[in-house]
Amino acid sequence: MDQNNKNRRSFLKSTGTAIVAGSVLPFGFNIREGFAAQKSTLKVGLIGCGGRGTGAAAQALKADKDAELTCMGDIFEDYLEESYQSLKKMNAEQVKVDDEHKFVGFDAIQRVLESDVDVVILTTPPAFRPAHFKAAVEAGKHVFCEKPVAVDAPGVRSVLESARLAKEKGLSVVSGFTFRYDFPKRALFERIRNGEIGDITNVFTARNGGGLWYKERQESWTEMEYQLRNWYYYNWLSGDYIVEMMVHSLDLMSWAFNDRLPIRVMGTGGRQARTEEKWGNIYDHFSVEYEYENNLKGVHFSRQMKGCSNTNKVDITGTEGFATVDVGKRVHATMGAERWDYDGPSNNPYETQHEELFASIRAGEGKNEGELMANSTMLAIIGRMVGYSGQTMTWEEAMKSEVKLGPAAADYRWDLVVDVPQVPIPGITKDV
Repeated sequence: MDQNNKNRRSFLKSTGTAIVAGSVLPFGFNIREGFAAQKSTLKVGLIGCGGRGTGAAAQALKADKDAELTCMGDIFEDYLEESYQSLKKMNAEQVKVDDEHKFVGFDAIQRVLESDVDVVILTTPPAFRPAHFKAAVEAGKHVFCEKPVAVDAPGVRSVLESARLAKEKGLSVVSGFTFRYDFPKRALFERIRNGEIGDITNVFTARNGGGLWYKERQESWTEMEYQLRNWYYYNWLSGDYIVEMMVHSLDLMSWAFNDRLPIRVMGTGGRQARTEEKWGNIYDHFSVEYEYENNLKGVHFSRQMKGCSNTNKVDITGTEGFATVDVGKRVHATMGAERWDYDGPSNNPYETQHEELFASIRAGEGKNEGELMANSTMLAIIGRMVGYSGQTMTWEEAMKSEVKLGPAAADYRWDLVVDVPQVPIPGITKDV
């Protein structure tokens, strides 16, 4: 047992703590003070004008009074115009998008990048993210990249390559893993890293919720438009719900394990409640076990079913105590030699992530979360892969997968018909 504890301690401390320690802001520090010496305007372009994109743009503008939204792009004109009107009502002074800089269509990304923006916000459905991130980096733009960053292993590999290029160019890349910017969670994970609950032995994550939105089919829509407007329910666009939403929980698990990668993964999943054809081909429940070196285990359990109990929590067990994060109840606590509950300042992590992005740009620091966001996304993708197939997979096997879930970015058009696979059946489905 003593040797196992030493191995666990060595495993968890062998990776640097810079990710955590470097990301914790002193609670008395106001990041806006760092802008005082640099008043130049940062021009922002929004790519993907749905609800998340509109929210991200609003938060970015609130985070930096010297930022301006100067152009917008989306494949749907109604989404773009609704987003523009909402943002204009919230912050008219910083929204400076004229009609010539409202770009609609599959080429909107290129037209935004051809403008003189400094920063782009990438908030389209996840399937577009690898190609959009690659184009943004090649164009020399700083990036806020919403999670997840891909829907399959080839997409993850593309993101890793683009992240390396961004680092070479000194570009800042901040991801939408918002929990990493929440002050209570930063404080809790710092205490864990300092050994307050001993060596981590296992992490359990659970996120159970109900149903979500759905867009009724319109006669004027092509099949492509219908699927794009209901992108969440098609795994080639969303990666399945474990990739699109539960990736937040898996990112917290990764944070607890100091962002080390698992050795192998097994799991299951299925579709019991969300069975109608309109729900596309995604699952409504997953249960996945992640095995790390020295017999450390991470477990993820989730479901999206109406009428069931809901929760969103992470429980972290150590050799000398226990820690918990209950997202819904805002509980952040450790129970080691004595109990600790967070009682410090609160923040809006959605704004903090943009504050830190803009601060890094102005300071010329090139903050880069590309590898982190790719690996956390891959944790969700491999969870889907083992859930679909019913097979145990190593991390290396999953990363080498050549299975692409959707068409190449250059092939998108309104009359394209995507061959959507049937709902996967564990033990039968092979292409995952």
